Order: sequence, then C-alpha cells, then structure tokens
Amino acid sequence: MFGKITVFLWETAKLAVISLVIILPIRYYIIQPFFVLGASMEPNFENGDYLIIDEISYRLDKPQRGDVIVFKYPNNPKQYYIKRIIGLPGEIIAISDEKIIIKNKENPEGFVLKEDYLSGIATNGNISATLGFDEYYVLGDNRGASSDSRMWGSLKEEFIVGKALLRAFPFDKAGIFK
Repeated sequence: MFGKITVFLWETAKLAVISLVIILPIRYYIIQPFFVLGASMEPNFENGDYLIIDEISYRLDKPQRGDVIVFKYPNNPKQYYIKRIIGLPGEIIAISDEKIIIKNKENPEGFVLKEDYLSGIATNGNISATLGFDEYYVLGDNRGASSDSRMWGSLKEEFIVGKALLRAFPFDKAGIFK
C-alpha cells in the first residue's frame, strides 16, 4: 500500500514538473493573457474581454501602424494599457480639426490617417509630436475616454509587451485579430 502511494506521488510530481517546464516559458516569453479593463478601446475591445497577447512577434519584426498593443504605462510600469499604434518612429503626428495628419519620409507633405475601425469617432485635440527613433504614438479607439499619447506623450519601444493576437472571451466575439 505504501509503495503504491509513493509511486503515485512520484508520478504526479513528475507530471507537474514537466507541465511547468513546458507552460512557464510559453506563458512568460511567447504568449500572455490580458484582461481589458475600462472603456478606452470601445467598441472594438470592451471591458472584460480576455485577450491573448503575442510577445514574440516584436522580437522578430517592428510594430506597425494599426497594431493593437499591450504595454507598460510609462508613468507607472506596474500598470498595463492597451492602445492602437498611430505613429511610428521618426514620424511627425499632428492632430487638428478632428484629423490625424502623419508626415514621414514617404509622405513629407503628410497624409490624413484613415481609421475605418473607429466608426465615426472624432479625435479631439490640437497636438503636434515628433517621434524619436524608438518612439510610437498610441491612441485608444474610444478617443473621448482614453488616457493615451495625447496626454502623456509618446511611448518608448521598451515598454511594449506585445500585440493582441486573439480574443478568447466573450465566446461570441472570440477570434484571431488580423
């Protein structure tokens, strides 16, 4: 009897160790769960959405305009925020008359950013920002209820954790993001 219990405990311990060896690196270096808290990304991401964040893609490639990212809030790195990348390193971002104008090497005169994902939400403010070689300009999709680059400035690349890969909950909205 004592031998069967010992074998059972040994097998259980081995299974737990093997599981941790597999799961922990995936959880801390490849993907990470994230709950959306607040209304700053509505209607595209709502309070309580459960997302899986891809942490490895940005080790291989740079973030792109339109990516929805999770990052450490620069003024308090213990807090995590979710926003959309609007401006890329080296660009000049100007917000006026409810438009976002982006100037870069390809468009020195600038272009008006088309944001089909906003469905008519206006971007308020009268702001101009020049981004450094490692800085991004991020905005929430719910522009009226978002603490973002308009308030606290550009986001350094070092604070980016990863990009939204898929929504796991609620189940009726579950799916992989493009």
